[in-house]
Amino acid sequence: MKRRILIVGLGSIGQRHLRLVRAVHPDADIRVLRHRPPDQIPEFANGCFGTLEAALAFAPQLAVIANPAPFHLSVAQALIAVGCHVLVEKPLASDSEGVTACLAQARTAGVVFQVGYNLRFLPSLVEFRRQVRAGAVGRVFSIRCEIGQYLPSWRPGTDFHQGVSARAELGGGALLELSHELDYLRWIFGEVLWVSAWTGKLGGLNLDVEDTAHLTLGFANAMMGESAVGALSMDFARRDTSRQCLVIGSDGSLRWNGLTGLVEIYAPESGSWQAVYSHQHGRDDSYIAQWKHFLGCVERGENPCVSGEDGLAVLNIVEAAKLSATQLGQRVLLAT
Repeated sequence: MKRRILIVGLGSIGQRHLRLVRAVHPDADIRVLRHRPPDQIPEFANGCFGTLEAALAFAPQLAVIANPAPFHLSVAQALIAVGCHVLVEKPLASDSEGVTACLAQARTAGVVFQVGYNLRFLPSLVEFRRQVRAGAVGRVFSIRCEIGQYLPSWRPGTDFHQGVSARAELGGGALLELSHELDYLRWIFGEVLWVSAWTGKLGGLNLDVEDTAHLTLGFANAMMGESAVGALSMDFARRDTSRQCLVIGSDGSLRWNGLTGLVEIYAPESGSWQAVYSHQHGRDDSYIAQWKHFLGCVERGENPCVSGEDGLAVLNIVEAAKLSATQLGQRVLLAT
């Protein structure tokens, strides 16, 4: 029987999902839901809906929710109600309100609910995590992490002011749009106990959201000790694109470059950085791996490695950071 798959939203990320899902499922019946149906059926799709009611009548078995974040939960709830498994693009929502109820609905319905933090499927990041947790640099003292990319360069030929990233009403801003880092830091180093943050507009981009955020995070992880902290810088203003993470430990340092896929270690006895892993990923690799994991969870009845609860944890950190930023960086505790 043909799989019935729904792609919700046809922005840049929705188009990517549509293209890749078609490559994995050449014989599937793939339909698109968007608020403005095109004059013709989008490439790689079998059809297009202009209303959620029409999409639900299609009775999709699997869905990717890739419309703006403020609308994720309402669409997810409707799809879960008809027994559809959902892969929700990051961030899970624009805030945490209603998320717990939606996740409870998914559990009751027995559907897979996965969040699209696809960086977890990068082999280099997987190896970086393995090295940290294997004690390659001993007890972790601190983490320094950064993500920066100039927003106008994200999608050449388009007005970046009209994109989701730049608009508060669509869930934009550096904290939400660049929240991959918050997810993988939790995944590697454990739960975040507290946040201190500064956010603002430094890039001269005329946005109604923050283009820069600097966070200090306290982690709860026995392998790191009570004093372990992380510093995270996130911005839309940086011209030299950067994505990397450095771990400083009792026995040396370890660093990951998310652009090159290189993991390096600095051991005191060597006095220099040594490559321990290298894998240059393609732009689509982690998305394909993410989709295949989602499909495997559906087929085996397993929980995904990036769950709805993981997505909610990221939203809680974002909200704590926003609160801290309004209080001149005062430390905000998170519930554990």
